[in-house]
Amino acid sequence: MTSVKDTEIPRHIAIVMDGNGRWAAKRFLPRVAGHRQGVESLRRCVKACSDRGVSVLTVFAFSSENWNRPAEEVSGLMDLLGLALGREVPQLKKDGVRVHIVGDRTGLSEKMRAGLLQAESSTAENTRLILNVCFNYGGRWDIAQAAAKLASAGETINEWNLDRAMALAHVPDPDLLIRTGGEQRISNFLLWQAAYSELYFSEKLWPDFDEAELDAAIDSFGRRQRRFGKTPEQVLKASEPRKVA
Repeated sequence: MTSVKDTEIPRHIAIVMDGNGRWAAKRFLPRVAGHRQGVESLRRCVKACSDRGVSVLTVFAFSSENWNRPAEEVSGLMDLLGLALGREVPQLKKDGVRVHIVGDRTGLSEKMRAGLLQAESSTAENTRLILNVCFNYGGRWDIAQAAAKLASAGETINEWNLDRAMALAHVPDPDLLIRTGGEQRISNFLLWQAAYSELYFSEKLWPDFDEAELDAAIDSFGRRQRRFGKTPEQVLKASEPRKVA
């Protein structure tokens, strides 16, 4: 495998962190134990992305469909988010990571909303890495809320305006979208933004996702030709160094 140091590094990586429950079940543990271990994996991933020069990391923490899970698991996830914010944000601030919480906050408790705002405000000056945590998020929700925002403002609903009204308008679209856990779908994640993302599906369950697997995904990305509708010949010609007269 090519060293990650010699590989093109994606500017923006997005991850569907799948497999926490299955990781716990394999060990005869409650599902929330898998989610706790998933937080540890996320901590490693944030550091690894920062060390490798990735500018933006976006993770799917809780989808709008996850409310349909068993009540005890949802409750455990909410408690875990609160604990993680209190424990992780001070270190993220120290490490230069800026936190954005992306998703619908209307159904969350006042205490939870205050915690999310605090995480964002306390890291607002950081520039080393942007960490978008998609919580109570869905790609269809994102498109719908963008269209509603434009309609309310009396603006034309077109591709340009929708793009700047999306919940992730503050960052470029993801170059690489990773899903762990062996499933090969994006499950309503970044439907608009992932139009030209390179996809990488890992068999690793999220708690087992480590630096080596991240490097494998980055290496795979670096070996692909991104054409954006152009022919391979056009891409190669555009990448050739210009001759100096």
